[in-house]
Amino acid sequence: MQNNSLYESRKTSIIKYYKRHKQLPTYDELADLFEVRSKGSIHKYVQKFIEDGYMDRSDTGRLVPTTKLYGLRVLGSVQAGFPTSTEEETADTLSLDEFLIQSPEASYMLQVSGDSMIDAGIMEGDMVVVDRSKTPQSGDIVVAEVDSDWTMKYLIKRGGKMFLRAANKKYPDIHPDDELKIAGTVTSVIRKY
Repeated sequence: MQNNSLYESRKTSIIKYYKRHKQLPTYDELADLFEVRSKGSIHKYVQKFIEDGYMDRSDTGRLVPTTKLYGLRVLGSVQAGFPTSTEEETADTLSLDEFLIQSPEASYMLQVSGDSMIDAGIMEGDMVVVDRSKTPQSGDIVVAEVDSDWTMKYLIKRGGKMFLRAANKKYPDIHPDDELKIAGTVTSVIRKY
């Protein structure tokens, strides 16, 4: 690469493009983004981004982002008890998708409304990640259809029967009259401050 600051500037342009469009630019879009007309120059930049781990090629040859492009730096850990002195040190780069979602093809997100799960730390406005592929166990938080109504509660299994329990003492247990269908198990809660 001719100029490291030019490379960094172009890498920043790609990161901003990716955040805005949720996909990498095509070669033609890269030419416009970098204000370069030479396909050879674009190819050199793409190769450098691949070498540096910011993008890769799919099986079909299409450019795809890596977690290094859109992930967050992990700087270490922080003490939640008594304060300790620590040095900032980059440990790794982590994609929140990779961290929170084990089965992307079987997962979806829902926004929480209501206060029935507050004692489980799930508040109104939070987002939950729900995994359809995980077999729900007694004590798991699930999204379920109970007698044609949808809710999110703890799944409780007792004596061969299943029912739902809120994480708020204001709400009674829910015993299905007709049917209880589990739509997925909650695996993560996301809260934005």
